[in-house]
Order: sequence, then C-alpha cells, then structure tokens
Amino acid sequence: MKTLEAIITKFYGEDILIADGFDDAVIGIEEISMRLIYSITKCLEILESQGMSDEDALEYFYFNVQGSYVGENTPIFCFDDFTDVL
Repeated sequence: MKTLEAIITKFYGEDILIADGFDDAVIGIEEISMRLIYSITKCLEILESQGMSDEDALEYFYFNVQGSYVGENTPIFCFDDFTDVL
C-alpha cells in the first residue's frame, strides 16, 4: 500500500489536503495539524519525469507548489536528501 493510501485509511474522516500530482512523494503526516509531509526530492523527480529540466522543475516547484499557501492545512515540504552534503 502506498504511503498516501495508508494515511488516508488510518485517518479516515480527517480533513487532509493533498497536493495534486504528487501522491508518490508523500512520506508522512504531522498528526497534530494533520498536514501531509512531502519529500522535495521526490516532488522534483516527479516534475522531471514529466519532461521538465532540473532547473525548470526547481523553479516550478518552489514557486507553484511549495510557494502556494492554501490555508492552515497546507502540506509540509521536507528536504530529505543530504547525499550531496555528506
């Protein structure tokens, strides 16, 4: 079962806001606010798989996805790839 499906099943009836097109990037949920947590790395991979260049994917993500505030249930986008740092 995918992470998003498992979260929806476990928290059935909760008002959980889902970022369209990024279901495979869900890595968890913050239970107090019931906000989904998305992997920025996976979001960028999804955009690149749709034909965007690395640069275009970054620009699109930061402006149109992470930069969109849609209320108190706005999802959390988490940087989770530190391989370049280590």
